[in-house]
Amino acid sequence: MRLVFGLVLIAGLGLAGFAVHLAQKQFGAYQNALQHERQKAVQAVPTKQIYVATRALKYGEVLTEKDVRLAPWPTEIMPEGAFDEETPLFPAGSEPRVVLHAMGKFDAVLDTRVSEPGGDAGLTSRLRTGERAFALKVDVASGVSGFLRPGDRVDIYWTGRMPGGDPNLPRGDVTRLIETGIRLIAIDQTAEAASSNASIARTVTVAISPQQVAGLAQAQSTGRLALSLMGSNDETVADVIEVDQRSLLGLGEVERQAEKQAAEVCTTRVRRGSEVVQIPIPCTN
Repeated sequence: MRLVFGLVLIAGLGLAGFAVHLAQKQFGAYQNALQHERQKAVQAVPTKQIYVATRALKYGEVLTEKDVRLAPWPTEIMPEGAFDEETPLFPAGSEPRVVLHAMGKFDAVLDTRVSEPGGDAGLTSRLRTGERAFALKVDVASGVSGFLRPGDRVDIYWTGRMPGGDPNLPRGDVTRLIETGIRLIAIDQTAEAASSNASIARTVTVAISPQQVAGLAQAQSTGRLALSLMGSNDETVADVIEVDQRSLLGLGEVERQAEKQAAEVCTTRVRRGSEVVQIPIPCTN
């Protein structure tokens, strides 16, 4: 009886193993057939390798080689202005491009969505990390007679009157250097530096930190600002400069002496014989 039970168990295990093997063989054949059909379908649709975005790209970002890759795209619906191996996205020796229109992952990179090499997307692409754009009002005198260009660096001077009646503070108007080496990123509504003709600007836009924004906003509302153009290769750092009317005219400081009040002395008259003598006594209110 035990022998018969053992034979039946062995036969059952053998049939189960055979069934599993047959199922795996059938599944493998199905996968091979499916892969073959997919390859035939791909071959049936002509494609071309173009550059697509590997991640979501925002407006103003600098485009790098890590942000794109070549991928097959059906030639029948090929978008106009796409970049491929014949139209390189990163020409040798050129400056990077900037994203002009936001793109999603795997979107085709088109010439209308990115700038030319070395181009920009406006002021946002010219601001470095931590910088803010701030506009200053200028005229023919404070704006260096219109010779300022985007990309120049300037020193900023403030002229105003010191508040309060502190005798230690300068009297009259004071001119002080408050910022040095500030970078200009736009003149009026122009951010291009190609023009060589001088024009009188009404505003200049500078790239500064948030703390400097607060300082210049306060200075602009309490006095007059003047810009001084720096040389293109000048890397010197200006010292603290302050000029008031006395130092401008070469006058020394006026020494103020406190008025000395004479001590009050109270006396009384005393007659001593034929003589009248004044004797000091404590003063009373």
